[in-house]
Amino acid sequence: MSTTIPSTQQHGFQPRSNARATLTAFLAIVSRDLLVMRREAITFLLQTLIQPLFFLFVFGKVLSTIGAANASFSTLLLPGIVALTVFLTALQFPAVDLARDLGVIREIDDRLLAPLPIALIGGAFIFPLAFWVLGSGYQVRADLLGVLIGLMVLTSLAGAALGLLLGVTVPIQVLPLIFALVLTPLIFTGCTFYPWASLGAIKWFQVVTLFNPLTYAAEGMRYAMVPPVHGQALQTLALGWVLLALCASFILALWGGLKLFQRRVVS
Repeated sequence: MSTTIPSTQQHGFQPRSNARATLTAFLAIVSRDLLVMRREAITFLLQTLIQPLFFLFVFGKVLSTIGAANASFSTLLLPGIVALTVFLTALQFPAVDLARDLGVIREIDDRLLAPLPIALIGGAFIFPLAFWVLGSGYQVRADLLGVLIGLMVLTSLAGAALGLLLGVTVPIQVLPLIFALVLTPLIFTGCTFYPWASLGAIKWFQVVTLFNPLTYAAEGMRYAMVPPVHGQALQTLALGWVLLALCASFILALWGGLKLFQRRVVS
């Protein structure tokens, strides 16, 4: 009896698993994105850091200096700014590029569709920027660094998945309007500038913020970044709820985004 040997084995090649092929493709896109970012470093930094810089300066420095805010406010503000930067950077890149590539000419290419490392780099830049702006008001605990990095990764994944969903849903012509209608409420109901527990006096608004994934990102960052005062840790949303909400946001947005992407691209 003769046995037919697959051509890949005849030439000494082993078929690659889907997981390995996916990882290879992902690493290639990441490398390409990092190369683009290095070539356009000034543009990237301006686009990513201008808004957080002014938030830190006005809310963290100016208001504290003139007595309009408590001196410890900058310590509570910084985690929210880190969460906001990571989340919005991961959201905006795929949303804009997909909406453009799925437009009238339906051109799909490899433009910045692996935003996770770019979002993490943007978030990391916030720390030296905050140290420079806040001076003595800069206080970050270092004993939960692993938790902080994990939360930054999870936040960027949730933001990127929501960017994917937005990019395949909204036509490029109306994307600026959608950003204006979505991002502003997202920022100001996401506990970026205040801890969630402090909203107890405005109960209805406290409940509203729970429907915003940025709330869980900001609260998780505060859990990992704000040092205890007199041995007492800052009251935040429980880390378990933070992880559950961010994972649920990522999974649901990714599932919806992939379904809509397949519907629009695969004929």
